[in-house]
Amino acid sequence: MRFKPGKGHYYYSLKENLILAYATTFMNNSGIAVRELHEDFSLSLENILIVLDDINLPFGKLRLRNKGSDGGHNGLQSIIYHLDSENIPRLRIGIGNAENNETSDWVLSKFSKEEEKAIPEILKKAKEAVFIWKDESIDVAMSKINGNQKEVK
Repeated sequence: MRFKPGKGHYYYSLKENLILAYATTFMNNSGIAVRELHEDFSLSLENILIVLDDINLPFGKLRLRNKGSDGGHNGLQSIIYHLDSENIPRLRIGIGNAENNETSDWVLSKFSKEEEKAIPEILKKAKEAVFIWKDESIDVAMSKINGNQKEVK
């Protein structure tokens, strides 16, 4: 998959009516890129799926929601602010949280060997979630993804 520069602070790839994009801003300003993508492609909010890490979920657990607060995630806070709405679907991927570390240290730390081994399976499940959301609906995707997972070790 090849990415090309967007009109703003993002790169994107378009294939089969699906735009995969990533912001070129720092995570805390990612709402700027999402707003530009939203405007450049005339996307409705329900047709945007934000994929993000979540320290409040156990490592590897997926949680799909059609709307909600930022949950303390600065990138999602920026997106909600710049789109002026909490009605944005999101797929959270758990990275767990080490109680003895500062949040920024934990988020920026390397995965353990065991976690690295689990990443391909987690990404496979995340990809499945995205395509269920795209091909069916957010409600179907939520019922299939949320609560239907074994804990990743």
